[in-house]
Amino acid sequence: MASTQVGGTTAQRPRTHGGGGAHSRARDWAEIQERMLVPLYQAVYDRLEVGPATSLLGLGCRSGLALLLAAERGAQVSGAEPETELRELAQGRGLPVSADGYEAHGERTATALPRTAHSLVTVFDQLPGTEDPAPLMAEAARRTLRGGQVVLAGWGPPERCESASVLDVAHRRAHRGAGRAPSAPFALSRPGALEALLAGAALRPAGSGLVSCPFAYADLESAVRGMLSTGLYRTAVEDSGQAVVAKELEEALQPYVRPDASVRMANVFRYVVGDKLR
Repeated sequence: MASTQVGGTTAQRPRTHGGGGAHSRARDWAEIQERMLVPLYQAVYDRLEVGPATSLLGLGCRSGLALLLAAERGAQVSGAEPETELRELAQGRGLPVSADGYEAHGERTATALPRTAHSLVTVFDQLPGTEDPAPLMAEAARRTLRGGQVVLAGWGPPERCESASVLDVAHRRAHRGAGRAPSAPFALSRPGALEALLAGAALRPAGSGLVSCPFAYADLESAVRGMLSTGLYRTAVEDSGQAVVAKELEEALQPYVRPDASVRMANVFRYVVGDKLR
């Protein structure tokens, strides 16, 4: 199993803001941004006592750190990640991650079928910015064993997230034409929104939690690259250009730059647990 070391190594790189390519954004996510959500992953795993008896599927698992942490607890893990570059990074960590979440190791045989349902399905990173979460919820419910659980996560209340003002750059720089809309990361932060998604997928709400997930970066460049890697700025970059969005991000991040040049923003994430009863 690959190491779960999450320390960043980006401060010495040239000031490129990730270059704008999909491979660069995926690498920046894995090296800079992904570790910011470790408190969320660990809080969920602690609450649900994830361990050797757990079969876990991560939907939208990105480069797979959450899966690695579950595997360290003894869980059997697999993942689904639609973005090729992120999926390849997860596979490079030795994780069974595919585009659809079915494990595929060579030919499928009657005695070696891929697992189709799991005791725990997590949706940690895919909901923020998703225009229509209904198909994702239907898939999460379908892939959960009866008696199993689904976990959804997203941003907490915007007034408790210092990154809210930085995420607003995505709205300001995204054009609203041709049926396209900028991402809305706080759309599911209102009370009851995540619970309503569970209910719509015939899952019974079974608890929730708030987790502090501060975003901390070595310097301003790392902060810009980390935020861009979230995917929430994709439309803004397409419409206004990488340089313009990066410049506005630098300006929005200025209030959070510390005397030692590091950047830190206090944030809260929320998760809900749903039981599959039938």
